[in-house]
Amino acid sequence: MPETVITVQGGHDAFYPAERATVTVSVGFEGPERAAVVARTVAGTQALVAGIRDRHHPEDGPVTWFSSDRIQVWSHRPFNDKGEQVPLVHHAQTTTRAKFRDFDDLAGWVERAAAYPGVRVDGIEWALTERTRLGAISEVRTRAVEEARAKAQTYAEALGLSGLRCVAVADPGLLGDTRATPGHQPAAFSRQAKEAGGLAFTPEDIAVSAAVDARFVAS
Repeated sequence: MPETVITVQGGHDAFYPAERATVTVSVGFEGPERAAVVARTVAGTQALVAGIRDRHHPEDGPVTWFSSDRIQVWSHRPFNDKGEQVPLVHHAQTTTRAKFRDFDDLAGWVERAAAYPGVRVDGIEWALTERTRLGAISEVRTRAVEEARAKAQTYAEALGLSGLRCVAVADPGLLGDTRATPGHQPAAFSRQAKEAGGLAFTPEDIAVSAAVDARFVAS
C-alpha cells in the first residue's frame, strides 16, 4: 500500500520567572561652560558607580555585573524665540548598566539613584540566567516535537492510516514547503508597582517558545 506523507508543525510556549534585571542609567548635564559640565558629569558618574561597585559580586552580590561607557561630550548653538542663535550649550553624558539578582535591592537602588541631579533611569531589561535559558530552550523544543508527532498521529488516525514514522524534522521553513515562522524567542515584559514604603518592581514571566516542522509517513 502506498505511503501517505503528512507534514505538520509543532510548537510550545513556556513561561519562567525572571532571574536577572539589567538597569540602564545615564548621568548627564548641560550648561554654558564645557569644563563645568564635564566635571559635574564625571563626579555624578563616579558616585553612581561607587554605589554599584559596593553591591557587586559575580556570584553572591545583589549586582552580578556592571559596566560604564566613556563620557560623551558635545555642543550645539540653539535658537531663541526670535530666531537668533544664542551662545553654545555644552552637554556631557555617561551610560551605566548593572545586572541585579536581588530585585528588592534593585528597587531601593533605583529609587535613591533617580533622586540625584542629572541621573535618568532609561529602562530595565528582565532575563533568565544562561543555565535556565538553555534548559528552557531544550524543554520547549522537546515539547514542540511531541506536539508535532501528536498532530500527525491525529491526522493519520482520521485517514485510517497506521505505522506512523518520522522521516524529517527541521526548524520552521527548512523542509521547503512550509511557511517560515519564528523559533524560540525569549522575551521579557515588565510592570512597575508603587507600594507603601517605596518603589517595587514586579517583572512579568519570561516567555520561551519553539516551533518545529516535521514530516511523517503512514500507510
